[in-house]
Amino acid sequence: MIDNGLGGLGRLRRVRTRSISPENPDGSAGGGARATEGTGAHAARDLGPGWKISPSVDVQPGSTYVLGEIDGPGKITHIWITTHPDHWRRLVLRAYWDGAEEPAIEVPYGDFFCSGWGRFAQVSAQPITANPNGGFNSYWPMPFRAGARLTVQNTSDRVATVYFQITYELGDDHGTDGYLHAQWRRSNPLADRTPHTLVEGVHGAGQYVGTYLAWGVHADGWWGEGEIKFYLDDDEDYPSICGTGTEDYFGGAWNFDVPGLGYTEFSTSYLGLPQVIRPDGLYLAHQRFGLYRFHVLDPIFFATRLRVEIQALGWRSGHRYLPLHEDIASTAYFYLDRPVAHRPAPPDADSMEIHVGSGGAPL
Repeated sequence: MIDNGLGGLGRLRRVRTRSISPENPDGSAGGGARATEGTGAHAARDLGPGWKISPSVDVQPGSTYVLGEIDGPGKITHIWITTHPDHWRRLVLRAYWDGAEEPAIEVPYGDFFCSGWGRFAQVSAQPITANPNGGFNSYWPMPFRAGARLTVQNTSDRVATVYFQITYELGDDHGTDGYLHAQWRRSNPLADRTPHTLVEGVHGAGQYVGTYLAWGVHADGWWGEGEIKFYLDDDEDYPSICGTGTEDYFGGAWNFDVPGLGYTEFSTSYLGLPQVIRPDGLYLAHQRFGLYRFHVLDPIFFATRLRVEIQALGWRSGHRYLPLHEDIASTAYFYLDRPVAHRPAPPDADSMEIHVGSGGAPL
């Protein structure tokens, strides 16, 4: 399903490309640049229609805005979107496939784009890029058989101005394609001697394709000895796939600690530690990290069930592991043979809140 190369780019296909944006809200053919009202109308008052009249939308406090609705079979190929960083953990992005009443994607806006802490960090992965200053891009293929609906909910008490463009194909046969799901869970603090759950209760066939973690440290010392575990199909007490350590799963080694440099950020096509937020000696008392691993070349396939967990372990005296009580927010990406799956409680303003920010104010 995911082609990471250019080999098929020259193949002619019987599909049509469309794009939804504030300038063409229904993606219709020839429907762009027709607006006469919008957030840019005042700036274009000397130019008239066709001159950036409606480049963005204002999402009112407490409201949900429909970014786009698509009828018929097709596939979303690219999403570009931006808003002020203050809203990255206050907006909830959702996607519904084939008329389902429950979302398959339900993730805080920033976390979906590997930016969970409300601060910019460059992400240069294949499925997700985050570019200066908050230009978020998704290249996850999002196929559907009968239709799609994407929304954004504003959980804050302030207006959020959002610019966006959703590019998609109409046509083709997606009867054997999986639906993209993305789920968000947060443990803050993580319960004692308890793994953090990324996915649980998912039934059906599919493949797990990505992990993003916004990891907040609550203790001194190294925090990444824990293993990630994939329980597939009939697995109960023991997983089929077990990692060797947190930094190992995300493609690094030896604590991400380059001698003389300490924690060292990196961002590659499929894995990275793009963000290290260090204490500032005032309100930011603990370290915070952003990590991603995309299983584009190595999807994890399951036939009937999926559960994914990760441990949080440090060190104590006597060279013993120390279970940690971290702030872990996870976004798990997977394809499934059905548009609805078991999911956690929806994110809300309190569960998404970054508790201490600039000047001590919650973000």
